[in-house]
Amino acid sequence: MTQRTWAGLLAVPLLLALWAVALISPLPYVTYEPGLTVDVLGSTGGKEIIQVDGRKTYRDDGELRLTTVYVTRPESRVNLLQLMAGWISTDDAVYPKRVVYPKGVTDAASQREGALEMVSSQDAAVAVALKELGIDFDSATKIVTVDPEAPAGDVLETGDLVLAVDGKPVTTPSQVEDAVVSSGAGRPLDLRIERDGKTRTVTVTPEDKDGKPRIGVALLPSYRFPFQVTVGIDDQIGGPSAGLMFSLGIYDTLTPGSLTDGEVIAGTGTIAPSGKVGPIGGIQQKIAAARDQGAELFLVPSANCREALGAPRGDLRLVRATTMHDVVDSLETWADDPDASLPSCEGRAS
Repeated sequence: MTQRTWAGLLAVPLLLALWAVALISPLPYVTYEPGLTVDVLGSTGGKEIIQVDGRKTYRDDGELRLTTVYVTRPESRVNLLQLMAGWISTDDAVYPKRVVYPKGVTDAASQREGALEMVSSQDAAVAVALKELGIDFDSATKIVTVDPEAPAGDVLETGDLVLAVDGKPVTTPSQVEDAVVSSGAGRPLDLRIERDGKTRTVTVTPEDKDGKPRIGVALLPSYRFPFQVTVGIDDQIGGPSAGLMFSLGIYDTLTPGSLTDGEVIAGTGTIAPSGKVGPIGGIQQKIAAARDQGAELFLVPSANCREALGAPRGDLRLVRATTMHDVVDSLETWADDPDASLPSCEGRAS
């Protein structure tokens, strides 16, 4: 054989090896795929997802489905084959990793952040639903994590509401933090807390950590409601984007009649304490998930409307969601007349 022939024969396996390496090597991208949907009016593990203690509830037919997206984890390795599948699919999407995750973020940190955002969104959802119903409540501070090795580890629990420190009422996390710092390390503090609807007083002694007195808890703004509302959702679902659907589910549970008219309604959107619906990521994948569940309507945050219009949705009707109050009006109008004109993502009623 000639030298050129030998070179060609050697080059083929080398080229194949290079292609194989290129196909399986990790690339700095993440993929978005339609995730599961959950009916917040339904049950899981034999228990209703929305549970209310101390107030009459109204259960009816129909579904209010929160929607999710399967997103590549920060530490996951995404190769060219996976990216090509995402690019080809009409329901999936591919984004640069730097756009989705901060540099250096870990799976554990991302999951912790998502869990905290979920806790905050559930509290805001209850508050917004009760505001819509004209029910009064007070501001409070919730303990969202407890370091078991810290002074708080033996006396405080996740979910406790802090009502007072050394007899002085507190309503915000900064007030609690200031009280701990002012007391100094080594001085016992009496905290009046609410746990499972009952108040009690516990004593905790701050210790010095990184030059400041600490008790070992993370705090978030929360509320003290006149009755107990809990949302039992899978721990694997994190983030704030289910806030609107939680609010609607709680409102529907506390009112006679059905917001859904016995049909399947899906949607997404964060919820602010003011009732404003905020934007989310992965809107097209969430619409695809709702479409596959046979939803009649999909509630779209106003800021996501332009992107939502590009989603392959079949007969699924998109309804613009600006505030909780506006959405309740839209759903009540639709329940009375499914052909009624509703706020749409095209910027006009449809």
